[in-house]
Amino acid sequence: MIDNHLPILQVLLPLVAAVLCLLLRNRLIVTTLAIVVTWATFAVSVALMSAVLRQGVISYELGGWAPPWGIEYRVDVLNAFVLVLVSGIGAVVATWSPSSISVELPRYERHYLFYCAYLLCLAGLLGITVTGDMFNVFVFLEISALSSYVLISLGQDRRALTAAYSYLIMGTLGATFILIGIGLLYIMTGTLNMADLAERLPEVLNTRTVIVAFGFLVVGVSLKMALFPLHLWLPNAYAYAPSVVTAFLAATATKVSVYLLLRFFFTVFGYEFAFDRMQLWIFLMPLALVGIVTASLVAIFQNNIKRMLAYSSVAQIGYMVLGISFASVNGLTGGIVHLFNHGLTKCALFLALGCIVYRCGAVHIDEMRGLGRTMPWTMAAFVGGGLSLIGVPMTVGFVSKWYLVVAALERGFWPVAAVVLFSSLLAVVYIWRVVEVAYFEAPSAVEGEGTVREAPLSMLIPVWALVVAIFYFGITTELTAGIARQAAESLLKVAS
Repeated sequence: MIDNHLPILQVLLPLVAAVLCLLLRNRLIVTTLAIVVTWATFAVSVALMSAVLRQGVISYELGGWAPPWGIEYRVDVLNAFVLVLVSGIGAVVATWSPSSISVELPRYERHYLFYCAYLLCLAGLLGITVTGDMFNVFVFLEISALSSYVLISLGQDRRALTAAYSYLIMGTLGATFILIGIGLLYIMTGTLNMADLAERLPEVLNTRTVIVAFGFLVVGVSLKMALFPLHLWLPNAYAYAPSVVTAFLAATATKVSVYLLLRFFFTVFGYEFAFDRMQLWIFLMPLALVGIVTASLVAIFQNNIKRMLAYSSVAQIGYMVLGISFASVNGLTGGIVHLFNHGLTKCALFLALGCIVYRCGAVHIDEMRGLGRTMPWTMAAFVGGGLSLIGVPMTVGFVSKWYLVVAALERGFWPVAAVVLFSSLLAVVYIWRVVEVAYFEAPSAVEGEGTVREAPLSMLIPVWALVVAIFYFGITTELTAGIARQAAESLLKVAS
């Protein structure tokens, strides 16, 4: 039955579609194929989530070879949750993309190459999430990274090439660190299967080799997810990439890296080693807090809205890592649910900004005068995403921060809770700068002549689907927060 092959279909659908894009080349056919395949991939991830909630962990043996000898795809509550986010964002962004790339990538005859790279990136991110094999993590990491470099370099501004090159250098360093860590673990245990590693590592945890491998993996994954101060590649990558690429990567790529951190810490090495012996929280918590405050302050002074939202992403990654550093049920729940919630929020914001770029090419705050009147639906969507970024009640951003504050108070870390609340005020400042110009300043003379109008429905519907999700999951928290809590309890149970 096809239900038995859902884990492999999760990766195979976009991977095969990427090859078909190269063969078909026709713009209309390729665009339609990409949209259909991404939605089919999302349907597979939802089916996987449903199956995991119903029957528990799913193990899929590739080629009929039993693990640990063969490659295993292993789906539990945590990575099923991430699969739903990544595939869902991939489907929404692909649906939104045709109008945007017609303006930002004007060479129509090369659109098939864009969709090929897009689908490869999606397949790589899904592969990282679903695989239970350490070396496969590296392989899929490179697939997603190489396609990301290509996608970022497609930006119209020549600085997109520099940003892609910078990302390539930093991404290669991160991947090298991860590969060295994986190699050292293989030397010590003779296995690459994560579940098997978790069983064999306790015998050699006291060796210097495993400690060094742990360090390499922490630094490598931190580079990939842009944890402060290893974030320098991210602002330019987001600022100069095409809008569709920025929205997709901001909502998925760093979130998958956070998932890897969770998987390595709690499943492979175990809670006792990572947090009791190595005292990792002493390293993670200060970096998370400094990153939250510093990146939020820098965001306030940005005039380029893409860069503003990029620095905001660095701060939001800090929230996720802060939740992990608590190593408690509420802390992990906050970090995991924020991974999901921030994906929705940041994708909505970047897609709304992409609508503005489509109509008037504006990415700077002073170019957005009066857009609240000329593009009311687009700006309303931006405000909705901004409210979630701030953490206003009834939005998903509030749910995440509530769990983080509760986790901090549980540990008696009152100053940490205060920093979380203070950073929300900083988010008010930089979101308000955009709102003030868009709603309280008159349109320029050119805009007043009616040359700027609302974005087409083909772009507004995907944006508003995300905005509705932001408020729906902010009010009805049983599904997202409930799954995140189940994943947190599972990770801590595995660690014990």
